[in-house]
Amino acid sequence: MSDPNSAPTYLLAGGGTAGHVNPLLAVADGLRRRDPAADVLVLGTREGLETRLVPDRGYELLFVDKVPFPRRPDAAAAQFPARFRRAIAQVRGHIRERGVDVLVGFGGYASAPAYVAARRERIPFVVHEANAKPGLANILGARTAAGVGTVFEGTPLRRSRVVGMPLRREIVDLDRAARREAAAASFGLDPSRPVLLVFGGSLGARRINEAVAGGWSAVTDAGWQILHAAGERNEIVDPRHPDYHVVPYLDRMADAFAVADAIVSRAGAATVSEISALGIPAVYVPYAVGNGEQALNAAAAVRAGAAKLIPDADFSAERLRDSVVPLLRDPEALGRMRDRAAGVGTLRGTENVISMIDAALGR
Repeated sequence: MSDPNSAPTYLLAGGGTAGHVNPLLAVADGLRRRDPAADVLVLGTREGLETRLVPDRGYELLFVDKVPFPRRPDAAAAQFPARFRRAIAQVRGHIRERGVDVLVGFGGYASAPAYVAARRERIPFVVHEANAKPGLANILGARTAAGVGTVFEGTPLRRSRVVGMPLRREIVDLDRAARREAAAASFGLDPSRPVLLVFGGSLGARRINEAVAGGWSAVTDAGWQILHAAGERNEIVDPRHPDYHVVPYLDRMADAFAVADAIVSRAGAATVSEISALGIPAVYVPYAVGNGEQALNAAAAVRAGAAKLIPDADFSAERLRDSVVPLLRDPEALGRMRDRAAGVGTLRGTENVISMIDAALGR
C-alpha cells in the first residue's frame, strides 16, 4: 500500500476486445484528468487489443498470462489450476512492486486472476460489467468486490448498481445541434432534412446491409436521407442516389451521431450506451451469433420506449418498409423515443465508476 497522503496508484484490468478496452481507457482518462499526479496502470494480456490501444493512449501496460476457463475435460483443463495460480502470482507481483492501492476490473482474461490477487493482497477492487449478460470473470469477482457497477438494469450480478457505460470523450462532449451543419456537409448531406444512420460494425452486418440495399427507396420516398456504413468487405452495389450515401466505415462517429435523427444498428453494449446517452431513436437488429447478449443489451431501451428491436432473422427489405418507415413518418413517436432515452442512457458513466473507486478507497 502506498503512502495514504500521496496520490493513489490505480490498476485497471481488462482487455481482449474493444468492449473491455474502451470503457477501461475512458476511466483511465477520467482519473488522469482529475489528478495528473495519480499513477494509472493497466493490466492486460499479450494477445488482446490492449497491446496496441493502451500504449497508444500513453498508459503503461503490465502483463498477465491469458488463462481461459476450461469448457471441457481435456489436457487444457488439467493444466488450468497451475496456470491460473501462476497468473495470480504475476498480478500479486505487480500489485506489490507498484504499490497499487485499488484495482478496477472490466472483465476479460486479465480480470479473473486480478480479482483473486487483489483479495489476497488485501486491496479493494471494483467490478464494471458492460454487457447485460455478465462474463464469468465478473460473476466471480462480484462476490467479494467493494463495488459492482453495471451498464444495464437487470444485469444479474450480486450487489450491483447501474452506473452506465464510461464513454469516449468525443461522445460525452458532443453538441449535436452545434455540430450538425458541418458534419452534414462532410458527408454530403442536407442538414435541414432528416437522416437515418445505418451501421453494423467495422466489417458490416450482412442482414442489415441486404435489407437496406433492398428497401432504401422507401426511406428516401418518406423524405429521409440515409448514411449507411456498410463495412469494408460489403457486397452492396451503390445506386449513387443523392439521398442514399454508402460508405465502407465511419472514422468520424461523433459526426455521424451529430447528423442522425434515427438509427438502425446492431446492439453492442457500447453502441446502445452511446445512442441512448445521446437520445437518438433507434431500431436495433441484434447480432444473432453468440449467447444472445446483444438482445439483452437493447432490452432496457426497448422497455423504456427509447428503441425498437427486430430480430436478425426477421429483418428484411419488406420489414424495413413495413416497420421502420412508418416510424420515420411519425415525428411524434420519434420525439417520445428521444425523451425516453434519457431514462436509460447517461453521459456520466466515467464519473460514476470513479465514484465507486473513491468509495472503495474510503474517500
